[in-house]
Amino acid sequence: MTPVSELTDHTGFWMRMVSNAVSQAFARKVETEGVTVAEWSFMRALYNRDPTPPSVLANRMGMTKGAISKLADRLLAKGLIERTESANDKRAHSLSLTRQGKAKIPALASLADRNEVEFFGVLTKEQHETLDRILKVLAERRELKATPVD
Repeated sequence: MTPVSELTDHTGFWMRMVSNAVSQAFARKVETEGVTVAEWSFMRALYNRDPTPPSVLANRMGMTKGAISKLADRLLAKGLIERTESANDKRAHSLSLTRQGKAKIPALASLADRNEVEFFGVLTKEQHETLDRILKVLAERRELKATPVD
């Protein structure tokens, strides 16, 4: 009979366990500010930038134009971003944060920082740096570029 590995024999099992816990805790934190993780990622990609066409934002975040459009619609409805039509082409537009959206960024970034400390503060500085370095190598080698939003 061929031996069957245990779930816990796989690095992916442990990565998923930690990733799920980190992601779910962060999702609960940003919900208190009235946004989702995907919306926070979208807003952060616009922060301190000139108005940005959706296609550029999609490329920057590694998302489809359709996904960007859905997120933009939700954030427009919440008054956190605004759409500006191109003076040259009425079909083209750019997206930017509203004053309300800009004001939310420091609070949301603080929640992200707090989540980071809550989960990774148990590591030494060297362990944390090593973990980051290893994860970045894996992401680069697998050419993972999409902003994780869920």
